[in-house]
Amino acid sequence: LRKLAVNMVPFPRLHFFMPGFAPLTARGSQQYRALSVPELTQQMFDAKNMMAACDPRHGRYLTVAAIFRGMMSMKEVDEQMLNVQNKNSGYFVEWIPNNVKVAVCDIAPRGLTMSATFIGNTTAIQEIFKRISEQFTAMFRRKAFLHWYTGEGMDEMEFTEAESNMN
Repeated sequence: LRKLAVNMVPFPRLHFFMPGFAPLTARGSQQYRALSVPELTQQMFDAKNMMAACDPRHGRYLTVAAIFRGMMSMKEVDEQMLNVQNKNSGYFVEWIPNNVKVAVCDIAPRGLTMSATFIGNTTAIQEIFKRISEQFTAMFRRKAFLHWYTGEGMDEMEFTEAESNMN
């Protein structure tokens, strides 16, 4: 995992990943869906399958790791991933060559015939930080909950410094 993280971080301060998973289906309905590699790949890059409350189409991918599980052709996986990159080239930075890594494990996860795990380092993650920053600013202005921290020895200046580090 450390090696994966090291390869996905182009600069030390750009180390926030957006995970995703496909297929996201209800337990009862999964037996009625025939999964394919193209469908998995399409779902994997869909905002609805991301485990973070932000839309990856509002940013650009610096790096991507895709881990497929189940019996599937490595050739088909590579073709589909290349297809996604070519069709959506505007969403991938051009200054990092070969910024998509793919792995295939032929053992399917329990209860599924195949799955895909997505880990993306995208600039869209800033949406989350902006939201948190706005909420923090509103609360800090009112000094809400601040007494809990100052009572434990923290200084108000530490909060101001942390806020400026985020901007």
